[in-house]
Amino acid sequence: MEATAQLKFARGSARKARLVLDTIRYKKVAEAQNLLKFSKRRSARLIDKLLESAIANALQKNPKADLNQMYVTKATADVGPQMKRYQPRAQGRAFMIRKPTCHIALEIQSLELE
Repeated sequence: MEATAQLKFARGSARKARLVLDTIRYKKVAEAQNLLKFSKRRSARLIDKLLESAIANALQKNPKADLNQMYVTKATADVGPQMKRYQPRAQGRAFMIRKPTCHIALEIQSLELE
């Protein structure tokens, strides 16, 4: 059984989010939550909430799902649109500030025992 969760237009760059996602990919859900809880990166808090949402989606699909058997199978961060802001500079010039956004997607899946 699998469950997904997506976060669109998250503030922060996709490159920095990928650094956090690489640490939790193919890990058990409990271990991924522990890694995110103690990570110092800002995007780890967003990804932790997204993982909680994916867990809730899995429990909504199947209330008897065993979280000890769940793994993070897919974790991606794609580039979103940039917000453009302008800051005044010397001699009447304007300096453009780019504020990046990203789209983060998580998928958790239970390990099938045969």
